[in-house]
Amino acid sequence: MTEHPDTAAPSGSSHDAPDRRGIFLATWGLFVGLALILGAGGLFSTLQGVRAELDDLPTIVSAGLSTAYYAGFLIGSRFALRAIGQVGHIRVFATLGSLLAAVIVFVGLTDSPSAWIALRVVTGVCFAGLYVVAESWLNGIASNAFRGRLLSTYSAIVIGAFGAGQLLVAGFDARSATGFAVAGAITSLAVMPVAMSAQAAVPHVEEHSSLSMRELARAVPTGAGAMLLVGFAHGSTIGLAATHATREGLGIGRTGLLVACLQLGGMLSNWPINAASDDIDRRIVAVVIAIGTIAMALLFMRVDITSSWALLVMLGLGAMSSPLYAMCSAYTNDWIEAEHLNAAASQLVMLYGIGAMVGPLIASQFMDVLGATGYPWAVVTMHAAITLFLVYRIRAWHAPLTNRPWSEVGLPARAFFVPATIVALGTRRRRRS
Repeated sequence: MTEHPDTAAPSGSSHDAPDRRGIFLATWGLFVGLALILGAGGLFSTLQGVRAELDDLPTIVSAGLSTAYYAGFLIGSRFALRAIGQVGHIRVFATLGSLLAAVIVFVGLTDSPSAWIALRVVTGVCFAGLYVVAESWLNGIASNAFRGRLLSTYSAIVIGAFGAGQLLVAGFDARSATGFAVAGAITSLAVMPVAMSAQAAVPHVEEHSSLSMRELARAVPTGAGAMLLVGFAHGSTIGLAATHATREGLGIGRTGLLVACLQLGGMLSNWPINAASDDIDRRIVAVVIAIGTIAMALLFMRVDITSSWALLVMLGLGAMSSPLYAMCSAYTNDWIEAEHLNAAASQLVMLYGIGAMVGPLIASQFMDVLGATGYPWAVVTMHAAITLFLVYRIRAWHAPLTNRPWSEVGLPARAFFVPATIVALGTRRRRRS
């Protein structure tokens, strides 16, 4: 279970992968349920972000809403792991979905910032738990050769549904409870496909599968460290996008469209980029797309936020940044023994939540000090940290660019081959100890 490509094969390499039909039957209910919940989540979070700006809440309070949400992540990631061991994946999903539906409605019924923050903690608990359920479920049936593709499908559904929910915001008044009630109803319906799927094949929950944060960091330092930094980056990029757009004078419809482009870009790119990482060293692919995100953020400073160019740049920014989550998760699980997959999923969600909890607070300071350019500069800074860390890890642990013959490398990996080769050459150590 040690991340050392020169001396060991990935721990999950011996897992047998079910055929595609078997995977579809085992996961369709999960994916449909997640799509409904994340669609409602996109509508809910954007409504609340716009409502906070319309009520002239200070930047630190708006950032505090995102921080409270990710604080709930820390609780939910631990709770879900224990609950899965006691009652199983499906019951935990149903319980968290029902609780989330009620909380979303309650948020729409109050104008108190302190109540919003408290309720956002609960939504964080619910979403973290749902992510742990989903990721432990998927990792339990995936092999290393297919893990990137399966997790990218999961990420694309999550991101695409969230973005679709943000587009719905134009049809509602953020100060009214109607939009929140609709989001709560959709969330409630999401429990049905998971609970009623007769073909759902959840993985067996191993006993004594604990894995501490220290053990995870020692076993897979690249995955643990990168996931924390990705949490910083995504918490800033996604958490304050609506705040930035509203502050720049965009209306509710245009704000929803701009933030939806961020999500749509991630939905379109997750599968091909993570499919490429199944064939090419995932760390190198991650460096390429982190640099691409920096380029998009720098370009975002140069365009008029009210123009169509801003939408295209935001689409590209999401397309570059979003796949980092699934890639870090896939890389970590490549090196984790089967009995630790559930525990690893919990710890990864916790690491992401810690980063995403702190990220908006840092980004809010960028926005207060630098004004209109504060948001893109925060995105640049966070993704530069990811790039530097991964370059360090690539230099510390050498691995071949690909372990497959060229004839077996898929089209997405071939598209990444030139930039990946440049990165590999640039990070190669001249001297090896």
